[in-house]
Amino acid sequence: MPNPEAFDAIILGAGQAGMPLAHRPAGAGWRTALIERRWVGGTCINDGCTPTKAMVASTQVAELGRRANEFGVSVGQVQVDLASVVQRKQAIVESFRHPNERRLESAEQIELIYGQGRFVGLHLVAVKTEHGDELTLTAGRTIVINTAGRPSPPPLPGLDKVETLNSRSILDLSQLPSHLNVLGGGYVGVEFGQRFRRFGAEMTIVQRSTQLLPLEDEDIAQDLQTILTDEGLRLFLEAEAIEAGPAEGGGIELQVMVDGRREKLAGSHLLVATGRRPNAEGLNVAAAGVTLEEQGYVQVNHRLQTSAEGIYAVGDVKGGPAFTHISYDDYRIVADQLLGDGTSTIEGRMVPDTLFTQPQLGRIGLTERQARQTDRQIGVAELPMAHVPRAIQVGDTRGKLKAVVDRQSQQILGAAILGIEGGELMGALQIAIMAQLPYPALQSATFAHPTLMEAFNNLFGNLQ
Repeated sequence: MPNPEAFDAIILGAGQAGMPLAHRPAGAGWRTALIERRWVGGTCINDGCTPTKAMVASTQVAELGRRANEFGVSVGQVQVDLASVVQRKQAIVESFRHPNERRLESAEQIELIYGQGRFVGLHLVAVKTEHGDELTLTAGRTIVINTAGRPSPPPLPGLDKVETLNSRSILDLSQLPSHLNVLGGGYVGVEFGQRFRRFGAEMTIVQRSTQLLPLEDEDIAQDLQTILTDEGLRLFLEAEAIEAGPAEGGGIELQVMVDGRREKLAGSHLLVATGRRPNAEGLNVAAAGVTLEEQGYVQVNHRLQTSAEGIYAVGDVKGGPAFTHISYDDYRIVADQLLGDGTSTIEGRMVPDTLFTQPQLGRIGLTERQARQTDRQIGVAELPMAHVPRAIQVGDTRGKLKAVVDRQSQQILGAAILGIEGGELMGALQIAIMAQLPYPALQSATFAHPTLMEAFNNLFGNLQ
């Protein structure tokens, strides 16, 4: 083994936690090695938030074009050029990726190394570079694991005999499927399902549980299901996939059990959206004394410390909510452990999320189901979007606002906003929760008219 090159910090992975974690110690004078085997920016920039939401914008334009006559506008027949959609998406991805890469390459005290890293000792990392060279690095202060995750297909018979799509590969599909079947009714399956339906594909979603988004309240899930079926998506709920294989005449056939009968679902393409797994198995973490959980995630405590001294794990590789904003908060916590007073932890951390369907579903805090499992006196407030003036004016009255409160303390415990700009409205309620603002303050607040925010007046006036 060659003599190791000495660094203060080594970061494995240049994702949404890894990038700022390289800059922060480097700014404090630490010599930092940032090892990335693929692209700077991680899942979010390259095949997650940035590309998918860029494509969502294309679906919005297409849908408005189809509805133009409702607004007194004539635009002619709407046609989607998927190759151009993908080209626009990729240009946006690169406009995010390359400036981040240049900033890292020009930063003092940061060495950006492209290659595959693995542990060969407690604070010792070997890297096989993209050019085939073998480097050995040592970290005098810390190592941070930020290697993310990847799509994970289920052990379904026949799945390995057909060419399927996942949340990465579907982003580069330049020709529209004639019929896209989706296995999995979580966030990925639902977003892509509506997206490709609006592009013009026939769509079927197969979900094994009784509803889409199994962790969401039943009424919210049902409203979302109605929105999707109204747009022409076909849903199979409580459906167990049992086999996949080539379909007669081409394409892929998915066989499912529904209501005790076998259904054969033929499609031109199959998107597998049933889950992800951590990128940890190639790291040889045992050499550093780092413990993995049963499902392969790196085990951490509430300060994101692993079982090995001086080694941390952040982002999707450690499990938990797989959101970019959680990865970025992980960065803040670890940066505080390394360079601050060490008081930051993940305990009590709020986890907002938004499903970028149209309309959006924003979620914060407890669901009604979770709240009723506590010993609090629960109140539930609901308001249909059809009663919100701004939603009527812009022509999208689907969905509703729903909030759960503690009647005794008058605190907002959680909310789901299925409606136009649901994620933004959810964020406003998140601020109220963070500020411990009692719900009557929102009920009586003076909001500008006509904005979506004024819906909070009537929402909390409907408390049951």
